[in-house]
Formats: sequence, structure tokens, C-alpha cells
Amino acid sequence: MSSAIGVSVRKSSWELNMSSTIARRPPVGAQRAWSHPSVVRLAEGADPLEAITARARATTWHAIQSGWSGPPYDPFTLAEILKISVEPHQDVIDARTVPVAAGKFKIEFNPDRSKARIKFSIAHEIIHTLFPDCAREIRNRYAHAQMKPDDWQLEVLCNVGAAEILMPVGSFRLDETAPLSIDTAIELQRKFAVSTEAVLLRIAKLTSHQCFVFVAHKEDSLDTSRYRIDYAIPSRSWPVRPLTGFRLPANTKAAECTAIGFTAKANEDWGLGVGTFHVECLGIAPYPGHMYPRVVGIARPLTEAHTRSTRIEYLRGDATEPRGSGPRIIVQVVNDKAITWGKGFSAATRRKWPQAQKEFTNWTFAKRSEFKLGSVCFVELRESLELASLVAQHGYGPSLFPRIQYLALEECLSKVASHARSIGATIHMPRIGSGEAGGDWNIVSEIIDEKLCRSDLQVTVYDLPESFYPPKDQASDPVTAD
Repeated sequence: MSSAIGVSVRKSSWELNMSSTIARRPPVGAQRAWSHPSVVRLAEGADPLEAITARARATTWHAIQSGWSGPPYDPFTLAEILKISVEPHQDVIDARTVPVAAGKFKIEFNPDRSKARIKFSIAHEIIHTLFPDCAREIRNRYAHAQMKPDDWQLEVLCNVGAAEILMPVGSFRLDETAPLSIDTAIELQRKFAVSTEAVLLRIAKLTSHQCFVFVAHKEDSLDTSRYRIDYAIPSRSWPVRPLTGFRLPANTKAAECTAIGFTAKANEDWGLGVGTFHVECLGIAPYPGHMYPRVVGIARPLTEAHTRSTRIEYLRGDATEPRGSGPRIIVQVVNDKAITWGKGFSAATRRKWPQAQKEFTNWTFAKRSEFKLGSVCFVELRESLELASLVAQHGYGPSLFPRIQYLALEECLSKVASHARSIGATIHMPRIGSGEAGGDWNIVSEIIDEKLCRSDLQVTVYDLPESFYPPKDQASDPVTAD
């Protein structure tokens, strides 16, 4: 048995200062809005960073379910799956996206760049094709004089999306014992042959430590100009989300990253009213047409507070007998074609609670419009115990590709999270999606972590002891995860 659920203790003075600052002043950078027409159209009123992340994930999950595999994840293969032609051209700076027909695109790239830079450029250009107005013009690397003031916003979002392609959900397991430093990020960048920006984004999303990562650029070519944060991604335990647009102090060490590969480290007070924290920075490739490198960095408090960090708890046991007391929800994955449960963990729930099977069947007939991928059927098993059937598997039986639909699973778990919060329930499950549905548990578990654990919901995953399983020739109906 293992548990990674921390204990809540008295807040540090740093965290208390942060909380009081949030209460008495508006969010830093809130006055700076996303303004590029393509960005506005993409987001449709939502956060552009979340919008492009969702589109990038949907694209990569579709490709993974079609046989794309890694790591390393090859953007050339992804382009082929997406029917985007890719051609070398030495007369482009890095890469560009060219519309060739209705809904069709071609990516041209400079073959003289480094392998890692080429991969990132191809992934970056694939993200360009996800913008609804991409076909209106060539997405090119403009000269500085040709660039509009807000063209950098497109580059920000395409870089964020490229990170999702090169290091998709489930592809990277973070060693929490390793220090949170720019040097660690550089080592991982070399190991995985991806950008440091992509590595830091994954670290921020996976770590339980207090930190945030950021990307900034110099506003213009004047020596007196300031660095402005393009975007910042906090870890789950960072008490506030830093917003885009914040200007770094004039004396920030980030200004020392005047060339690609230069690093700088310092304890700095950015005037946020929360005191001093440790910042480590790295100079990376500039935006097209810009003279100065961008700066990617990681910031963390000098003394980290002990915070409650909810993680998946793994136990040996039977998910049909969830541990603990109080409201509990058992979660299973079902397919979108069958109205009865035939294999895997759902067969065990059918045998134990036949009435639950009948109620699910009645639901599929009574609410046919809801019986589709992304839907959830909640059935009460007994007092304080419910069963949530997640329609996140497409069809059933032998298949060349996994039947799990990760996008539908994400949607289902968001609904489970909302319901669990409303009744104060804990959540219990086998390794859903990784049995009959053929999914990758690394991907599934990260989706669970993001949708449930980050909402401070307690999740327990049960693995049956090996002695519970019959020999393979008798395992036609094993009690395993769907």
C-alpha cells in the first residue's frame, strides 16, 4: 500500500502574505487582454491557454488512438496522420504553414536546424493548423518590420500546444526527489530531445512542490525596455495563478539571459507583496523577428510550506468493496454500444449489483440522446455508495487500436468531479480504461490526477492481488479494470 496524500499544517508567513495580497488587490496582469484576432476567435471567450491545450490534447489523443506511439513522439508521423505534408525548404527561417486547398495544409521547414529545433518547429506549425482561420494566410516567420504588435501571442499559444505534442499526457513521469531547477530541466530536455519550455510545462503540471514556470520576452530593442511575462503556469500547490502581462522588475536577473543557453539565478522580490522567492532562468530562441532571446524560468518560495497535496492512493484490494466511510463513488468505464456489461470490472459489478445493471439499461433506453461518449450514468447501490458508469469506450471486442476515448474520459471525469464535490464523496476505482478498453494507464492516471486530484478529491485505485486471478486459460471473465 502506498499513499502520497500529505498532511495539512499551519501555513507559512510567505503563504499567508500571498493569500492576503490576493484578497486586497486585483490579479497582477489582469489589465492585459489577449488581442490577436486569431487568438480571440480560437478562445471564444475562454482562456486561450486552456483552449489551445484542449485542442492540442484532442489532436494527440486521436493520433495515439490511431497508433501513434512514443516516447519519443514524432511530429512528422503526427503530420502524416493528420494528412499534412511536410517538406524541407532552406529558404525559411525555421518553418511555416502554407494552405494548399480547402482544409489542407503543407508545412515547410529548414532542414539545417538542429534535430530538436526541427521537431519543435514542426509541432509548432501543426498547432497553427488548429486555429480556425489558419487557411486565410501563410503562417510565416516574419521579419521584425512586418510583425504586428500582438503577433507574439500566436507564437505563445503555438509553443504551449507544441509542448502537448512532444510530451503528451502520460509520456513523462516526474522524479519528485530531483531538485526543481533550471539545470534539471536542461538535463531532461537533452534526454527527451524536446524544448526546455516543454519540459518546464510538464514539471509545473506534475509536481506537488510549490512553483510556477514562466516565459517572458523583452518588449522592444531598447536597452531600457522591460521583460514581460507571456504566460505562467503554476503547480497545483502554488496559491495563485500568475497572469499574462506582468512586467518583471528592471533589475531582474532574467535580463542577463542575453543569448540562447545563458542561465541566471537569484532571489528576487517582484513587488507582488509576497516577499522574496528563488528564480532560475534560461535564454531560449526569440520570437520570429525579435532581437533578444525569450526567457523561460522557474520560481519557487525560499521556504516551501507543507501543503496538502492530493494524489492517487493505490491499494491491494477489491474496488467493489471500497474502503472508508461516508459518501463514496465507485467508477467504471463502459462502452457506447452495449446496454449490458459483459467483461472486465463491469462484469463484477453486474454480478454483485444486478439492479444497477437494470437501471443502466433503463437509462440507455429512456435517455438515448445521453447514451454517448462523454456521458455518465450514476446509480445508487446502497446508502452512501454510488456507481458511476463512464461512457468512454467506443465499441467492444477485438480491435487494432485502443477503444478508450481519452477526450470522452476527460469529459466524464469532470462530471464525476462535480458530483463528488456536491455530495462530499471519495472516489474508488480499478485501473479504469486500461483493461478491455486497451488504454495506457500512464495517460489515464494523469487525466485522473488532473480532473479529480487537483480538485482536492480523494481517489483510491485498487489492484487485485495476483492470487485473485485464475490461470490465463480460465480468465475469460476476470475481475480487472475495463
